[in-house]
Amino acid sequence: MNRQNFLKTSALLGAAAGFPSIIPASALGANGTVAPSNRVTLGIIGCGGRSQSCGEYSRYAKSEIIATCDPNTERRIKRAQEWGAKDHYNDFREMIARDDLDAVHVVTGDYWHVPISIAAAKEGKDVYCEKPLGLCIEQDLATRQIVEKYNRVFQYGTQQRSQQHLRMGIDLVLNGHIGDVKEIFVWAPKGASGGSTATEPVPEGFDMNLWLGPAPDAPFSTDRCLKGSGVYHTYDYAIGFIAGWGAHPVDQLQWWADEVGLGIPVEYKTTGKIPAKGLFNTLTNWDMEAVYANGIKLWFTDNQTAFKKQHAPGLDKVNKFKNCTMFVGEKDWVAVSRAGMVCSSEELRRKAIDPGPVHLTPSTGGHMANFADSVLSRKQPVAPLESAIMSDIICHMGDIGVRTGEALGWDPVKETIIGSDAAVKMMHRDMRAPFDKLMA
Repeated sequence: MNRQNFLKTSALLGAAAGFPSIIPASALGANGTVAPSNRVTLGIIGCGGRSQSCGEYSRYAKSEIIATCDPNTERRIKRAQEWGAKDHYNDFREMIARDDLDAVHVVTGDYWHVPISIAAAKEGKDVYCEKPLGLCIEQDLATRQIVEKYNRVFQYGTQQRSQQHLRMGIDLVLNGHIGDVKEIFVWAPKGASGGSTATEPVPEGFDMNLWLGPAPDAPFSTDRCLKGSGVYHTYDYAIGFIAGWGAHPVDQLQWWADEVGLGIPVEYKTTGKIPAKGLFNTLTNWDMEAVYANGIKLWFTDNQTAFKKQHAPGLDKVNKFKNCTMFVGEKDWVAVSRAGMVCSSEELRRKAIDPGPVHLTPSTGGHMANFADSVLSRKQPVAPLESAIMSDIICHMGDIGVRTGEALGWDPVKETIIGSDAAVKMMHRDMRAPFDKLMA
């Protein structure tokens, strides 16, 4: 029984019997337990390798996984058994129609992120969506209805916001310890090439139509459908690691930018490489130079390019960072990564313990616990939707710049690309019927 129905049902049963209900202490939250009225019920949509992290919900007293969903029968049953979920579904539309479901965690291929998130919001469900956000800029902008129209809680899957050392590093920048920010260097793991294009029979228990969903028709193959590399690096389903991994360090940049009211860059020049053979056809390498309206420069590259160019300062101190966000100021620099925080001096690093009066809002715990807490409090979590939209647009501007070979501008008022008709068209992706109706 979920939190919405628990107290109502208990009262009705008591009234029907003619005497007050006798409810176990555990159901009321006594003896250190959490009552159903204070526990979030979740459905996990997508049960591949990344979904393993969703076990955090099962370990958190305020959340409970009650259902799993995946067009791969074996995967969804396996996860349901792992998490003690009673139900599993082939079609997410059946799951989100449940009245006893509070929220969903969308951990599908990138191309499904926005359509499922919007569909769930329409059904009154709060949404945790893995990164990256949309398959195109048009989808990014469409997600605003989740919060603005349907008044749902939305958490973006950039879990580095729930890591203390990253927040402490950005707090150093916000409190002026490096002086005015002049440049920002961001890098993420490079993409992959290869992938077999050979077709295979669809295996038993695999719903190819639902797996494809809004993506173009395509034949089944192990590399396309069962290996993570296929869904990460094939352009029908993603734009590659420029967003798939880039979402994390670009999000750290955006966290700071949101706090200082900077928005996103307005000028972009990006070069890169796209494989000519094999299934995988997203960027393997990229090199972006972008400029904000106030003149601050952003350099966003893959990690291989970052260390090859030797453009950022202090690379010998951060050579262990496969992903990084480095803020370079007038006098010092701070670099934050999932692997740690490095500063231009030890003296500066020590100041992170007490950087000053300006602080980013801390997470209330692990990233998924923070989401569950937000569902209960009805306050937006540490990685809100608007920030996700902005950071994902930066990634798309890089991809589109490589594919068109053109320098691009961004109009922050009209929220559109300027300077290239071809690039404007790439803000949109066609969706296969009938799944295109999910965005309507």
